[in-house]
Formats: sequence, C-alpha cells, structure tokens
Amino acid sequence: MTTAVILAAGKSTRMGDGVDKAFLSLVDRPVVAWSLQAFERCADIDRIILVVRKDQIVASKAVARMFGISKLQAVVAGGAKRQDSVLAALQVCEPDTRTLVIHDGARPCVTPEMISPLVSLVRRVPAATVGHPVIDTLKNCPKGSTVTETVSREKLWAVQTPQAFQYSVIKKAYAVLPQKAEVTDDCQAVELSGVQVKILKVDEPNFKLTTPSDLQLLSKLLK
Repeated sequence: MTTAVILAAGKSTRMGDGVDKAFLSLVDRPVVAWSLQAFERCADIDRIILVVRKDQIVASKAVARMFGISKLQAVVAGGAKRQDSVLAALQVCEPDTRTLVIHDGARPCVTPEMISPLVSLVRRVPAATVGHPVIDTLKNCPKGSTVTETVSREKLWAVQTPQAFQYSVIKKAYAVLPQKAEVTDDCQAVELSGVQVKILKVDEPNFKLTTPSDLQLLSKLLK
C-alpha cells in the first residue's frame, strides 16, 4: 500500500505574524486543499495522512469533508521541526504501508501526473524526488552580498516535493537521524543514512508558497 503524507504544520514566518499559509484562500479553496485533492485523484495513492498545527486539526477535517477527501486516514499534529512532523506521521502509518510519499502542503501545483511516475520509480529504487536542473547562474557570497566566486551549475539540481521512499528506508533513516540534526527535506535524512536518491525530472510549475507575492503568482497559475 502507498501512503501519502502532506506536511502543513510549518510556522509560515515569511508570510507574516499569525498567518498559517496552509489555510489561506487560493483561488477558490484553502491552499492545503489543492494538495489533498491531487493525492485523492491519484490512483497510485491508497491513503493520506495530513500533518498540521495542533490548533488546525478540527479545521483540517472540515476541509477534507468539504472537498471529498475519502482517502484521508488521519490528521495529526506536527512538531517544531520538519522531522518531528514526519515522525508523527510515521507513528500512525498502517503496518501494510510499503511506499511513503511526502509532500509539502505549500506546493499546491502538484498533480496526479507528477505523483504517479514518482511512485513507479520508487518501486525500483529506495528513494526518489522530483526536481529539475539548475538554470540560474550561482554566486558564492560567504560574507553577505559580496560575491567571491561563480559556482558551476553543471551538476546541480533543484529538488522539490513530492518525494517518495520505500517505507522501510525512510523509517530507518529517521530512526538513526541524530537528535540535533535538522534536515530541510526528507531525502536529506535518507542521504545521511547512506542511501542514494534518484531525481525524476519534471517541467511542470511546482512553486512553494513562501511569501505574499507567491500567493498572487500561484493564483494566476491555478485559475
């Protein structure tokens, strides 16, 4: 069975004080509803676990009912760090889970057509993520905004979510992750455990809602 974990418990600090970006209105529905519906429509996903702030659990269940999310298995409270939220989801995964797909709820452009090839790939490899080659020129500025060198982009990729894992691999990676470590994505946890990650190239927009101006851009993309 394949379980999807949608992470929507972040602090949203760059959106402003008191803002929970997962529940901002985007076109005609909350931001998190876009991801919920994408995973609901994906035939390769059997169950969904939603991770939110503790005070949003009731609201999350209401959103799921409103938008017909029948695959929702559980809504759980997230933690202070990303890995805390993932661990909370791992604790409620059903024993028959074989594949785990983890997605940032702040990336509402995700589609079933993006999810399914990733699930297919991770049936052959231990871990995989969507991404694309870096196209911008990169500068190293170790002391603020002063450039010291131009960094070669030849072998660099920008990765996003969803990210998919064989369940035993991601569970072990978080079990051995040092307590003081802080990872920025779940592939990093797997990499630290010595497992290689494959990248699936995607060309579709897959922006992350981070600032108020991103909300305007996403609204235009999703209309």
